Amino acid sequence: MSSSPASSPGPVRPSSARRRPEWAGRNYTLLTGAAVITNLGSHGALIATAFAVVQAGGSAGDVGLVAAARTLPLVLFLLIGGAIADRIPRHHVMVAANALNGVSQAVFAFLVLTGDPQLWQMMLLTALCGTGTAFFNPAAEGMLMASVSGPQANRAFALFRMAMNGAGVGGAALGGAMVALLGPGWVLAVDAAAFAAAGALRAFLDVGHIAERAPGGGLLKDLREGWVEFRSRPWLWSIVLQFSVVVAVVGAAEAVYGPLVALERLGGAAPWGVALAFFGLGTIGGAVLMMAWKPRRLLLAGTLCVFPLALPSAGLAVPLPVWGLCVVMFVSGAAIEVFGVSWMTTMHQEIPEEMFSRVSAYDWFGSLSMLPLATAVAGPVESAIGRTSALWGCAALVVVVTAAVLLVPDVRRMTRKPHAVHGPGAGAPDLAKPGPADSSPADPSPAAV
Repeated sequence: MSSSPASSPGPVRPSSARRRPEWAGRNYTLLTGAAVITNLGSHGALIATAFAVVQAGGSAGDVGLVAAARTLPLVLFLLIGGAIADRIPRHHVMVAANALNGVSQAVFAFLVLTGDPQLWQMMLLTALCGTGTAFFNPAAEGMLMASVSGPQANRAFALFRMAMNGAGVGGAALGGAMVALLGPGWVLAVDAAAFAAAGALRAFLDVGHIAERAPGGGLLKDLREGWVEFRSRPWLWSIVLQFSVVVAVVGAAEAVYGPLVALERLGGAAPWGVALAFFGLGTIGGAVLMMAWKPRRLLLAGTLCVFPLALPSAGLAVPLPVWGLCVVMFVSGAAIEVFGVSWMTTMHQEIPEEMFSRVSAYDWFGSLSMLPLATAVAGPVESAIGRTSALWGCAALVVVVTAAVLLVPDVRRMTRKPHAVHGPGAGAPDLAKPGPADSSPADPSPAAV
């Protein structure tokens, strides 16, 4: 073979490999790029939605109702979405869900920009967006885990989350600034465009390497199989139960109380966007750490890092000045990213590939199950006991349920395997014998982290 670059593509391959690690294949690259685009739009849209409700004359209860309208269909359709994503090509589900999200956000933006949107309209459109997300999340998580293999899974998941959260930092900061300068309608329009662009990228995902699913016995049988896989693992269902509370109270604090505290005490949308951006910066710091650190006891290290999620609620209860809130948001973001990468690595290691989306759906379903109720009652709870007491209660619940899950032996003992193995024999936890904790230097669900 000639060594001339002009006569042979041979020398180009090592150069390309050096630019992109072996584990960062085509699907992984497309998934990461699409996640960056959607996070740029969605983090700003979360801020814009709350302020669109307030701008239309809504109360704290109305903000909570719109947030609940998004999460209720998300919870209701997650299990169906997971079963479907393990039956048909996952990228088809992802593209269709992105299309629904993009259309609903475009109509929402149009209503905000051209008139006075009614509460029922905002609830309906956010419900459609939540429905799209219910089908998207299990398919996306299954697709991501199927795109990674070998001992570099921890690094791959950390890099993915770092890129995704980095986009969230920019999206939150830009979204807060755009709400303050241009109003929430334009931020919602940007989110609609982001869904369209990301859906176009995801259409090019390759599922040829994934074995075709057997016809099976129908949707209900698929759901039963996913449930058996889920409930057979104490580490899995106990952490999902923990996050059903954690996600609910953190979601209520940040979706309902946070914007209101920002309006009354911090100076409005822009400072709140900056605080959320610092949470994103923290997640980037945590992802950088996890690129290099591979804790042997995956779930123990991750669960200990859930405790700092109590800090933002406590910071809003005081309330801290903007700079202080930014500090606690950064710390909690970094800590929860350690959990997020550990959780994804554990799922990748322990769950068979053909069950990824169904188990992920039960994870999302359990973790988000209480979020609609929490956001819907956040306003009445504030009226009953006051916003400060409600925020302190949110912080206390995070601490209590996280301490409780550490009582589960599998959570304390789960260890990292040399590399992930998928197939009929995968899935039995690799538990360390009782001994000293990992002494190595130091992921709104576990799935939602």
